[in-house]
Amino acid sequence: MKRNILGIAILFAILGLGSSDLCAQQHQQDTIVVARDGTGKYRTVQEAVESVRAFMDYTVTIYIKKGVYKEKVVIPSWVKNVELVGENAENTIITYDDHANINKMGTFRTYTVKVEGNAITFKNLTIENNAAPMGQAVALHTEGDQLTFINCRFLGNQDTIYTGAEKTRLLFTGCYIEGTTDFIFGPATALFENCEIYSKRDSYITAASTPKEAEYGYVFKNCKLTASSDVKKVYLGRPWRPYAATVFLNCEFGKHIRVEGWHNWGNPENEKTARYAEYGNTGEGANIEGRVKWSKQLTKKEAGQYTLQNIFKEGSVWIPSI
Repeated sequence: MKRNILGIAILFAILGLGSSDLCAQQHQQDTIVVARDGTGKYRTVQEAVESVRAFMDYTVTIYIKKGVYKEKVVIPSWVKNVELVGENAENTIITYDDHANINKMGTFRTYTVKVEGNAITFKNLTIENNAAPMGQAVALHTEGDQLTFINCRFLGNQDTIYTGAEKTRLLFTGCYIEGTTDFIFGPATALFENCEIYSKRDSYITAASTPKEAEYGYVFKNCKLTASSDVKKVYLGRPWRPYAATVFLNCEFGKHIRVEGWHNWGNPENEKTARYAEYGNTGEGANIEGRVKWSKQLTKKEAGQYTLQNIFKEGSVWIPSI
């Protein structure tokens, strides 16, 4: 036994490790597996999230096996540096069915997944609110900063994605987002790259509430706007708050996009402050001849300012790694 202890001590010395380092490594969980069939460490996503240590300075991966996880998931503010990775985007599904008219719940409690923590990444997952179309029903509710969504699917009807905190930065890349009315809404700065935006009803895609002092709101780059066959008249956006900022760059617009493009939410005063712009879009719905006069067509130089570095320059430097 003494020889074993001596041997371990020598090994620590060679590796430059103390006993405290060993304890830290023993407590560090690099990957946590979630599986509905019981083959992982946890059977629910929320249990896995609750097991993560607070304010970590290393990254933990929560690997979620294929299955349907019917639960409301909250990632608290003290959780950061976590990746939630699904086995398969189409078959790894987090779902719930709350809507605003259940017991006077209101919009902001209807989420399926709520992200309060910072530096969180989601990959290869479906986040769904499958409530009947009886009012607002949020699938994803974000409050944290530096959130990244890669190859994810967001399914719902009205209010599918709520970007719910000012001065927070979100990146959606290669995602599919569907809904009926205002299905991307809120005050955050969010970049949508190479995403499909699918309208299920004649209505509005975005309802930004960008703060006046924020230079960027919603930016859609290289996205494809599609719709079900019976959808004919969809607006790109309407301002939830006066200084709403939404830009579409080099996107493909289906014929369902209305010729006016934008709506003032029944308040002409919004036309003086809303920051709506387009550049280089293609497709049947991209004809700018009938656009409302209070929207803007960017020059090539202006469009060139919508870089990842500029969009996410607010606060600390953040260049997402994808």
